[in-house]
Amino acid sequence: MSLWEILVIAVGLSMDAFAVALGASASQRARGARATFRLSFHFGLFQFLMPVCGWLLGVTVAPYIVAVDHWVAFGLLSLVGVRMVRAGMAGQAGGDDRGDPSRGMTLIALSIATSIDALAVGLTLAMIGTSIWYASVIIGLVTGFLSLVAIGLGSRLGQALGRRMEIVGGLLLIAIGVRILVQHL
Repeated sequence: MSLWEILVIAVGLSMDAFAVALGASASQRARGARATFRLSFHFGLFQFLMPVCGWLLGVTVAPYIVAVDHWVAFGLLSLVGVRMVRAGMAGQAGGDDRGDPSRGMTLIALSIATSIDALAVGLTLAMIGTSIWYASVIIGLVTGFLSLVAIGLGSRLGQALGRRMEIVGGLLLIAIGVRILVQHL
């Protein structure tokens, strides 16, 4: 598989992480250099790890993963999205860390939900005999970089539109979850 093909796959896989990073940053719940690092690092790390896991699992487990991956992604994204919408409607103070999507289990849930498709890509790469390490490193780096770009854009949107962006960000997460579910059904 050529570098160009891997880059196209990497950009495609990173779009969910891009949208989530944009929403998290725009909500103004994930602010500062540490939150930026945590989001972009974890999204890139999980996009790197999931193809490797998919490759290691091989084709014997594929039917089980394919049967539930879209439901897991939908559930995780919807859960976090509903929490963001509730927090935005309740008007919680912006400095409250409880709703910071760059921390704790929320960060892990978002990282898993945005990288589940990469698991299937890893299975595919195993079937066609592509080097998993080369492809996974590129996928992880592209996702981390695009997440950084999204955080910068989201921060500007959040400053311009205020707390309403938290509701928009939550609705965006739910919409991504629905899109994943509809694509797989």
